[in-house]
Amino acid sequence: MRILAIDTSCGAASAAVVDGLSRRTLARLSEPMAHGHAEALGPIVERVMREADGGFASLDAIAVGVGPGSFTGIRIGLAMARAIALTLEVPIIGVSTLVAFAAPLLERPRPGVIVSVIDAKRGGVYFQAFESTGRPLFAPRAASPRDAVKAIGAGPARLAGDGAEAFALEARRAALACDASGAAVYPDIVAIARVALASDPGDCPPSPLYVKPPDARPTTGGAIARVER
Repeated sequence: MRILAIDTSCGAASAAVVDGLSRRTLARLSEPMAHGHAEALGPIVERVMREADGGFASLDAIAVGVGPGSFTGIRIGLAMARAIALTLEVPIIGVSTLVAFAAPLLERPRPGVIVSVIDAKRGGVYFQAFESTGRPLFAPRAASPRDAVKAIGAGPARLAGDGAEAFALEARRAALACDASGAAVYPDIVAIARVALASDPGDCPPSPLYVKPPDARPTTGGAIARVER
């Protein structure tokens, strides 16, 4: 199976084409950015597809990072992935950003737990812990770094994600052994592709994983009155 992976859930716009049979990465590109994902993603996808022989017609599935992360970024990636999948009539596989951050560490097993931590802004984090085998210890949560540390237990913990440093600071205060060295600030797009290749599309819908509701909400009051002229 050949898969196109797309991600805009955190601090980059990324795309990659990976061949599942040979496990070769045929093309990949990540551009770090805080804003502008909508404008950047289309050209990035176009570029990686030009580098992959066979182009769009060779794809068997689409993978997309579904969060948690940036509300706007998640929607941008999902919209692009759904459009391509609908056009090509191929399945689309949603991949948790927390799982994507943890995946590279799972390839290097060590004692302790793996904790994916994503900056949720306003002093909070999204987080999830995994055994070294990859089994999740609990569902994704949103909390303060201090409460996230309390939820992990005795450790030791290996950290991944753009919220790893905030978590590590609280972990050291609580005497929790942790290692945040090399924590990436956005998911490895090839890891997203490989997680998707190992997943059943029926079990991984392309639905946003927000964990907490968005800060901006529709008004519950009446319509704004118009000024009569």
